[in-house]
Amino acid sequence: MLPIALIDKYYPEDNEQKHILLVHSRLVAEKALWIADHHPELNLDRDFLYEAGMLHDIGIFLTDAPGIFCLGDKPYICHGYLGADLIRREGYPRHALVCERHTGAGLSLSDIIAQDLPIPHRDMLPVSLEEQVICFADKFYSKTHLEREKTIKKARKSLLHYGTEGLERFDRWCEQFL
Repeated sequence: MLPIALIDKYYPEDNEQKHILLVHSRLVAEKALWIADHHPELNLDRDFLYEAGMLHDIGIFLTDAPGIFCLGDKPYICHGYLGADLIRREGYPRHALVCERHTGAGLSLSDIIAQDLPIPHRDMLPVSLEEQVICFADKFYSKTHLEREKTIKKARKSLLHYGTEGLERFDRWCEQFL
């Protein structure tokens, strides 16, 4: 099974929830590919960027986020590691790391503990360049205002509640990827 076929497995119905996931994920994947095209010196894996960009939010259906038609029982911040668990069980460990590490601008163990976040206590920081690019691209699109790209200023503002460490990472990515 191709990795992106997993979307249909976990989102079998054509409904608003799936529409939101697909539109958001497509925009993130397209921005990641734009970065790859504009930075050939990074030698990014384009196929992986597309697949992982499409799958990075696959765990949202397991969370309680009625504004985006997700009626699960976990806090929304859990969608990354929950999606990673799904994708890992499907046999795509590299894609799973993108799911797990894209929240905010990545979350360090110290941030998770300091903020008492209801997620596993381990570093969830993007490591590979592809993980970083998808995490970065994700910051420009929300699931509640589909197809409206955020400005850098608004993307930065959305990261403030995750602490300054993520904001510094995002600023470095702006210099590297834009």
